[in-house]
Amino acid sequence: MQYSMDSISNRQRKLLRKLQQKKYREKEQLFLVEGERAVEQVIENGILMIEGLFFDERSALWQNSRWSERVAGLSSVAVDTDTFLELADTQNPQGILALCQMPQEADLDELAKNDGVIVATDRIQDPGNLGTIVRTAAWFDAIGLLLGKGTVDLFNPKVVRSTAGTTGALPFANVDLQYTLNDFAERRWQILLLDASTGAENLRALDTPAKTVLVIGNEANGIDASLLQGTNRRKIEIPSPAEKLKVESLNASIALSIALYALAG
Repeated sequence: MQYSMDSISNRQRKLLRKLQQKKYREKEQLFLVEGERAVEQVIENGILMIEGLFFDERSALWQNSRWSERVAGLSSVAVDTDTFLELADTQNPQGILALCQMPQEADLDELAKNDGVIVATDRIQDPGNLGTIVRTAAWFDAIGLLLGKGTVDLFNPKVVRSTAGTTGALPFANVDLQYTLNDFAERRWQILLLDASTGAENLRALDTPAKTVLVIGNEANGIDASLLQGTNRRKIEIPSPAEKLKVESLNASIALSIALYALAG
């Protein structure tokens, strides 16, 4: 079935351009999801509120049978190719953008009532790393995300793209990590910090507490020294079986993946 599409308005064009900047995303409480698979995943998850779909006129994806039901159910707009290329965050965009409402941040009191693993980030600055962390945390059924100060914006286009459609799937909160870790420790949550300094415990020998906050640190500098101090906190390391070849450290998102797999076991 062929569908006629409304063309993008000047108001819409200005809004989408503004959303490339964090201050406007926060002001409007809106962000963009780019790419076929990511948008499909967002629709399938049914968690984010989608304000509309924006299609590149040249690719005309709305004429594809895969999109027929989705076009019928959502506000859909055709965008001239030059404008679409301006709005997209990739050099070779896939012809579709979804305008989504930002979910509200989690209530920490409610989050703390649950059992499970919460992932906390300390100054994760690479958008690709944070996006992979979010995607991995969702895969291993983490129950939430605590984003410490200095962590890249969760709704940065590169972060959103790296989550592969899982943005919004987990409860999240932007926090003062020191204060929040202390608060969770007082509520009998165990705080595990991925840090290979002196005194760290072997991940392989770790038990699996019912309530765990797993902290991953900055790509270059690891976890801030101030966060290593406090009650109910344990440093853990991922041992390497390599003997001949010395590697400085694991990528932050890979280290988190290994730790989550171990905790899930």
